[in-house]
Amino acid sequence: MTLLSKTRREQSPEADSLRMGCGWSRRDTDQAWVLIETTAGDSHPGSKHLGELSKYVEKGVITSGAAHAHYTCTDICDGIAQGTAGMDYSLPSREVMVMASEMHANAGHFDGIVFLSGCDKSLPAHLIAAVRLNRPSIVVPGGVMDSGPDGSTLEGVGTAYAQKRRGELDEAAFEFLRQGACPSTGSCAFFGTAATMQMLSEVMGFAQPVSALIPSHLNALKQAATSAGERISELIQEGLTVDKIFTPDALYNALVVHAATGGSTNALIHLAAMALEAGIPFSYEMINEINARVPFILNLKPSGKFNCNMLWYAGGIPRLMKELAPFLRLDALTVTGLSWQENLDILERMGHFENMPRFLSNYGATVRDLILPIESPIRPRGAIQILFGNIAPEGAVLKVSAMKEMTEFTGKARVFNRQADALEAVYQGKINPGDVLVIRYEGPRATGMPEQFYLTEAIASNPLLATSTCLITDGRFSGATRGPAIGHVSPEAQDGGPIAFLQEGDQITVNLTSSRLDLAGTAESPLSPNQAAALLKERATLWEPPKRKYTQGMLGIYTKNAQPASRGGGLSQ
Repeated sequence: MTLLSKTRREQSPEADSLRMGCGWSRRDTDQAWVLIETTAGDSHPGSKHLGELSKYVEKGVITSGAAHAHYTCTDICDGIAQGTAGMDYSLPSREVMVMASEMHANAGHFDGIVFLSGCDKSLPAHLIAAVRLNRPSIVVPGGVMDSGPDGSTLEGVGTAYAQKRRGELDEAAFEFLRQGACPSTGSCAFFGTAATMQMLSEVMGFAQPVSALIPSHLNALKQAATSAGERISELIQEGLTVDKIFTPDALYNALVVHAATGGSTNALIHLAAMALEAGIPFSYEMINEINARVPFILNLKPSGKFNCNMLWYAGGIPRLMKELAPFLRLDALTVTGLSWQENLDILERMGHFENMPRFLSNYGATVRDLILPIESPIRPRGAIQILFGNIAPEGAVLKVSAMKEMTEFTGKARVFNRQADALEAVYQGKINPGDVLVIRYEGPRATGMPEQFYLTEAIASNPLLATSTCLITDGRFSGATRGPAIGHVSPEAQDGGPIAFLQEGDQITVNLTSSRLDLAGTAESPLSPNQAAALLKERATLWEPPKRKYTQGMLGIYTKNAQPASRGGGLSQ
């Protein structure tokens, strides 16, 4: 085996000198070079502790006899940016971290990489970078924070704020919740995008078994980091590169587990980006086919009752894989060098599935409280449904697990070109039962595709509107979103998608039985499908694309070159 670092050092005789200037020895320069790539920084609780945690990765690398270097490109926090213009940077920030990781690994001549991250865009960025670089790589998920007062998590602050705006909650109660909602480091404790991507990193074989969603205060997280540092040298020696792990079977397993758990809809953007990077087939039709037959079995917030830091105590991701075994392709390879079936067999022999639930007894819970049997699930079908129709010819995403039972909804369009205007209309009581909020020009090529969490919480926390309205957008939602919220409408309005042609008062129909999202009439009269198609075509001739919101800087580059959400929202390839 010829090390990349050795080849590059022969081409660049100054490399050793500069490494030794950083404290490396001659022995170090002759070993395999391992990049410890983190998103450590003071950006938010999910990254604050990663610098310290990376020292445990370093310990493992040293033990294995390899050389190491720490590089970092920190992320932004969706929660801090939420509801402001800062949220426009959220999805584009993923691309910055992908490119930074690519630059660090390629310009630094590293033979293998340990990625350490844990949140909404950082972990997907590292997964995409791992696929792009195709080197021996391991992901260490950064763990989950503790629960707040009365089991609350960060998404409860949005609910409480909406209640305060309506006069249902006093300032003191709101302030207590706000101060205690994030009581430790780690990713948010509800099953949002961060937790979903931690889970999927393990499902797809990038992270070692039982390493995702570890409560961040436990020593187990440090042990997982050390183990990854030890294992990366073996991966380099074995030549086990990412293309042997991220295969069509790995992607399939991710979609099955996502369907069964009610994971964040944002994960579909990230999986699409990974698939595009790897040249692996990915389609919305594939998602519908899987969700139609895989049951929804995970009882975690926001779709269920428990916080996601409880899942590790139940046996973690392997316990989910064990339950979902009839639907999975367990011969898929993982970073252990073994298949998922072999990993599960080892854990079974170790008594893992028998012993781990003893942690749950501390909380008065059982495994079956969190993970229901596939024979008696929460819902007989998966959490996600892709809708098509004359409003979304290329698809739109709905998280059915996070809403009340509904098979059809018809309402009057209330059209907004900015989510801020729609949110204020909700707060001021200008939205009524039967309304369909249409928020457009919030897609990747318009504003960077910001989340619309406060809007969905303002609706979902209002008993009058929660089950009587619907939201449709070419933007996206937080993993904490609840209710009938349809996002990722494609093509987006900025590119002349039909959502751009909807008008105030139009009749919009959502039909889950037929997976349809359609313009069904005007304010004056219903329309046949042919009439609706003709009307949209007529309106398209009168439409002019708005001026681009961003023409300079990072957002100018991103919005000019972004792929559609259905293809991952990355920069054009």
